[in-house]
Amino acid sequence: MEEEGTPTVSLVSCMHFVRRGIAKPVPEKIELTENELEKIIKQTAEDLRLTEAGDDQSGEEDEAAQSIREPPANPNDEFDFEHYDQEDSSNPVGIGTIATLPNLGDLSENIQIRTEGPDSDEEDDIIKPDDNLLLVGHVETDASVLEVYIFNKEEGSFYVHHDIILPWFPLCIEWLNHDPSDPQPGNLCALGGMDPVIQVWDLDIENCLEPAFKLGRKPNKKKKTKRIGHKDAVLDLSWNTNFSHVLASGSADNTVLLWDLDQGLPHTKLTYFEDKVQSLSFHPLEAQTLLSGCCDGRARVSDCRDEAAFRTWVLPTEIERVHWDRNQPFCFAMSNNIGKVAYVDVRQEEPLWTIDAHQKEVTGLILSEKVPGLMITVGSDEKLKCWDITGPTPLQINERTNRVGQALCAAQCPEAPFAVAVGGDNKECYIEMVDLSNNDEVMNRFGQRVTTESNAEAMDA
Repeated sequence: MEEEGTPTVSLVSCMHFVRRGIAKPVPEKIELTENELEKIIKQTAEDLRLTEAGDDQSGEEDEAAQSIREPPANPNDEFDFEHYDQEDSSNPVGIGTIATLPNLGDLSENIQIRTEGPDSDEEDDIIKPDDNLLLVGHVETDASVLEVYIFNKEEGSFYVHHDIILPWFPLCIEWLNHDPSDPQPGNLCALGGMDPVIQVWDLDIENCLEPAFKLGRKPNKKKKTKRIGHKDAVLDLSWNTNFSHVLASGSADNTVLLWDLDQGLPHTKLTYFEDKVQSLSFHPLEAQTLLSGCCDGRARVSDCRDEAAFRTWVLPTEIERVHWDRNQPFCFAMSNNIGKVAYVDVRQEEPLWTIDAHQKEVTGLILSEKVPGLMITVGSDEKLKCWDITGPTPLQINERTNRVGQALCAAQCPEAPFAVAVGGDNKECYIEMVDLSNNDEVMNRFGQRVTTESNAEAMDA
């Protein structure tokens, strides 16, 4: 029998590290009066009522909204990927009705954004230059929260800095710095979940009740508005670091959308999937190349300049994760729901190797950027494993049992590559920071391989 106050469910469904030096040292804090808060709550309740009353079965897209953007010079290259490296660095602001910025001025003139005060003097409130942020989608009973953790490897600190209440179960997190309302790089995170509308939050603002903007819209019969975006849950997101106003989303509606963040609209729709699209990853160097993993047991590498151009590799029965190898830019890894991991060279028709990595789903798959040849996997069998993939077949170097129970996700710290966060479904310990540098087997094998940049970065430079 559960003790009173003990959550019936506590799990981490998704997570993402943010590099050091990006977050503001002291995030802005929004303070609302009781009247302003009451107004927001009433408006939110009204929006939910209208949404529930709306005809959500309509699958029609808003053709008028789709036509806002001028046609591209090359009709087969929606985002002009061919010339992305010649693009002007300026950021035009073009948010339409779909990407809606919260208009704080409409709420009250008395809203204050506070950056100074008693709380800001507290050491834990200050984000230091050597702090990493870890973004965590945490679900506890019927509450869903985005928790923003501080992780400092040198100090050994790991704690929640602030959190954001979410309206639905989060399924994926992607960090991005492209803020359509500001020409300067931002600190944002896009969230996908059980709702088809993507939310983008500003991580440099605390106590914010609304996302910075949204991508997508549900149909509503009363308001006579048609659907824009996905029809079902958003399962994964990938931001294009080379073409920063492009975000890809994969959905349970069997499609991938490429969003133009400046317009707040999808302008490319990939529809050749035969099941849910669970994992996405843009290539680190080639802006037009998108890797996807699908529940139809296929990984696809797509050329986004041509909606019909893609190649396929098979790993039955459902692809769980896909991941580019930044140290081998022609290669990627994929995992599935029965414990297998395969490694693919896109110049070859078949995977270079396939192994039985776990006894159940491989829910976390990492190809280390800073430690060439290190692959880390976590699974529903409660295991974390380290592999050396430099040879013709992978060699397992270490195995440990996770404290988080069935692992649901994992993330590697960018600047401390032997620090790995694992999220799971253990109510007593739903998130764990694993320090692989304490393991002799791992360090004897990989300790001398740590680099300051990946081969992909070196080639890019």
